[in-house]
Amino acid sequence: MLGRLALVPDLSGALYLPDERTLVVADLHLEKGSAYAARGILLPPYDSAATLRLLGAAILRYQPARVIALGDSFHDRGAEARIDESCLATLRAYQAGRDWLWISGNHDPAISAAMGGTALDELDLRGVRLRHEPSPAGALPEIAGHLHPAAKVRMRGRALRRRCFALSPSRCVMPAMGAYAGGLNVRDAAFRPLFGLGFSAHLLGDGRLFRIDQRLLLPD
Repeated sequence: MLGRLALVPDLSGALYLPDERTLVVADLHLEKGSAYAARGILLPPYDSAATLRLLGAAILRYQPARVIALGDSFHDRGAEARIDESCLATLRAYQAGRDWLWISGNHDPAISAAMGGTALDELDLRGVRLRHEPSPAGALPEIAGHLHPAAKVRMRGRALRRRCFALSPSRCVMPAMGAYAGGLNVRDAAFRPLFGLGFSAHLLGDGRLFRIDQRLLLPD
């Protein structure tokens, strides 16, 4: 529970809110590959399709009435112009028959109506604030993205680093779903003002989530 919201973290990196029939995702960073290509850094141009497949699997699993994307859904202001028609068609199919909310992020502060859905800065659900960047001074419980949390642990004699949910009784920072989004270790100083000493990491493992107490988490 987070405030009055029940949370179901999913292996895809999505978060399902069963009482609201709502699926929350963060940091899709669609068209990051094409943004890098424009700067001469050539990556396989399939990241948007891969990210949308992962999102689609979560939508199929939970059949939500509403999807909320917590910002940085598009990697930059030009991503809407670069995304190909097949990915756009996939996105429109996901939006059909459900509410779709785009929370603005630092990479995509303005999402056009051409992308479907409704754009807004933040949203409150049952006393829990959903926004892009976590706010250490926030009075409300909060679900946010932006930091791309990842955790490193030692298991069976070897170090393992995976994307994760960072969870406390008052805050959830979600992992990035984007195929090329990367991750910031939850032991980084950026997380300290958000959690202090009271959180756990829920690692996206092979076939299931692993809840790891913060005392077992390793720095990079």
